[in-house]
Amino acid sequence: MNSQTIQEHPTKTNQRRVAVATIIGTTIEWYDFFIYATAAGLVFAQLFFTPAGDQIGLLLAFASVGISFLFRPLGAFLAGHFGDKLGRRAMLVLTLLLMGGATTLVGVLPTYETAGVLAPVLLLLLRILQGISAGGEWGGAVLMAVEHAPRNRRARAGSFPQMGVPLGMLLASGVIALMTGVISPGQAFVEWGWRVPFLLSFVLIVVGYFVRRAVDESPVFQQIAERKQQSKVPVVELFRRHWLLVVLAALVFAGNNAAGYMATGGFITNYATAEQYGVGLGRTPVLLAITGAAALWLVFTLISGPLADTIGRKKTYLIGFGCQVVTVFPLFWLINTGNIWALMLGLALFTVGLGFSYGPQAAWYSEIFPASVRFSGVSISYAIGAILGGAFAPTIATWLVQQTGTTVSVSAYLLVLTLISIGAVLMLRDRTGIDLSIDNQAEQETGATIFSAAKVSPARSSDAEKTVV
Repeated sequence: MNSQTIQEHPTKTNQRRVAVATIIGTTIEWYDFFIYATAAGLVFAQLFFTPAGDQIGLLLAFASVGISFLFRPLGAFLAGHFGDKLGRRAMLVLTLLLMGGATTLVGVLPTYETAGVLAPVLLLLLRILQGISAGGEWGGAVLMAVEHAPRNRRARAGSFPQMGVPLGMLLASGVIALMTGVISPGQAFVEWGWRVPFLLSFVLIVVGYFVRRAVDESPVFQQIAERKQQSKVPVVELFRRHWLLVVLAALVFAGNNAAGYMATGGFITNYATAEQYGVGLGRTPVLLAITGAAALWLVFTLISGPLADTIGRKKTYLIGFGCQVVTVFPLFWLINTGNIWALMLGLALFTVGLGFSYGPQAAWYSEIFPASVRFSGVSISYAIGAILGGAFAPTIATWLVQQTGTTVSVSAYLLVLTLISIGAVLMLRDRTGIDLSIDNQAEQETGATIFSAAKVSPARSSDAEKTVV
């Protein structure tokens, strides 16, 4: 198997199979992740952190959301190490099972009322397992998508696993809205309704397992394995030779992750529905608004893929972060009107930037790291970026509102993180179309940042690369 075969002759059938497998698996993974964040904003403070009181309990509930991010690097290190040595597909199946098992167990946990301090301890342990799984999931999914794709369609192919995030949020918000509004409204949701979305994960995991098992291994890894060119210790090699790329790639993600995870996740759900320090809107309308925002985030993520293949990764990112800069303040101005339609409008405007600064990430990350350490590079950069961005964004936002009495402080916080990400984007070169195979390892290791002496020109697409996913 040579690089010509890898880059220029992927079959339509195989590309479609990979696209379906990555988007279904990633959607299930992030459904699991987001139902926890939503439940934390709605009921976990009173169910698991009762003695702390309302405000501190809420901070603890959001902190339990963030603690999983601290364990994402561990998952990224483990999945990256074995993904670069043993293959992408095996890690995808393993992370899916780990996430699904932890999520299902959350649905059967005892609360503080019945188990005392053991209840929050078990909750945190399961959240840690979710973090380890999420840390390894993303890298494997995007590499399967991008490394199977022709070079002139990589951003489009890479946007499929990216769409799993808004799809997972849409599914999570929709299921919880159904539970709060129809099946278990009011106190019934607190008593038992919140468990159903977690238990539903078991069914989804079974579906995802069989879909992912049917996908072929990445052609790039097949080539590496055939030539026995796997790195002995990929993570050590990554940080010894490419630490700057890891730092910059992580910073690129931080601004998007903070905005996406906080603004359309647990914080806004809680702030918009809270009576004491929030807006006081109904749970179900707010959840429906967030579900709609997730659908729009999906649309803009989908659009950003072909755009990034046309104008490049960097320009698409700058468009996305530019939109984010101009909407971080209007988002909360509209929410603070107390009108559900204004909240919907604010979220809709905000999703433009979220989609355009997330869709091209899979392709760009894959193109800046060399083949032998690519799984480790993309996974660890993503995990660190999540810690710097979204890990404690809901906790920080809640604390800022409690201390300042205004959401202006939250908007300013998001603005600073977005500007940092813009700086990191400007420091990375756009390497659209570079050969991803092991044959091009030397070129992959040069010219990735503005600090590099060599500048790598994007490879041009051939007629044979016009296969559509």
